[in-house]
Amino acid sequence: MPVYSMTGYASAQHSTVISSPEGEPRAASTYHPITQLGLEVRSVNSRFLDLTFRLPEDLRQFEPALRELLGSKLKRGKVEVRASVETSSASSIAEPSPKLLQKLNTAQDTIRAWLPAAAPLSVADVIRLSAAEQGSSPDWSAEVMPLAERVLKDLLAARQREGARLATMLLGHIEQLRALAAQAGPLVPQLVAQHRARFMERWKEAMALTEGTTLPEAAQDRALTEATAFAIRIDVAEEITRLDSHLDELARLITKGGEIGKRLDFLIQELHREANTMGSKSAALELTHISVDMKVLIEQMREQVQNIE
Repeated sequence: MPVYSMTGYASAQHSTVISSPEGEPRAASTYHPITQLGLEVRSVNSRFLDLTFRLPEDLRQFEPALRELLGSKLKRGKVEVRASVETSSASSIAEPSPKLLQKLNTAQDTIRAWLPAAAPLSVADVIRLSAAEQGSSPDWSAEVMPLAERVLKDLLAARQREGARLATMLLGHIEQLRALAAQAGPLVPQLVAQHRARFMERWKEAMALTEGTTLPEAAQDRALTEATAFAIRIDVAEEITRLDSHLDELARLITKGGEIGKRLDFLIQELHREANTMGSKSAALELTHISVDMKVLIEQMREQVQNIE
């Protein structure tokens, strides 16, 4: 399965010509307004799936269906859905239909019969009422969901492309961490032997100053015990082994794909813990540098993992 990022964007539009009221045909010279439905979806990282809808009043009825559609394909992320309906402005004067003219004339006669002082309709009034008639909102029932499915498909493709890029970067960081662990591995027995020998030398020097008040055999046993305890405290072989194990699991999850973001985040925390322990137990400058380099890489991986679904 592919690795999906939670970051993505997609949009699509659908245009339609507003028909005459009640299916009445228009003359060829009649202006036909075009209404465009626009839908866009953008998403960023989030711990859970958080859907937000910004829809015009004409499209509010589609929110439950849109929520169900997005929830069936997206598992995590802060997702914002925006829709818009725009009608093209007339490039020429809208021509009123004969039926509208007849309705307006009848309404004017009725009104003036009751209100003789009422002003008659002007040409501007007729044109304005005609434009209002042509600007009626179309029914988007057959277009909204297919358009939403197309936008969702594009969004998933965008999130997959970003996820593939993140997966490649993470695998590269994993290889760099393996190389650092490989550098640290041979240093461990050398450092343990060096510090044990140094400890014994200092112990012998201290015993020489006591002028034999302590038995030599007892002193030597005590020195060996203290040297062994110190060697255990500075030995980071166990941390390196656990770090290698976490890196193997990270690589396996990234190769497998799917919904792996939360598990990756947990493993990153474990990697950071092991690198911190290596740094705190380090008794040599070389291991300290390796620990710092590891923590820099792990922090970069943490930022990338935050965007994976």
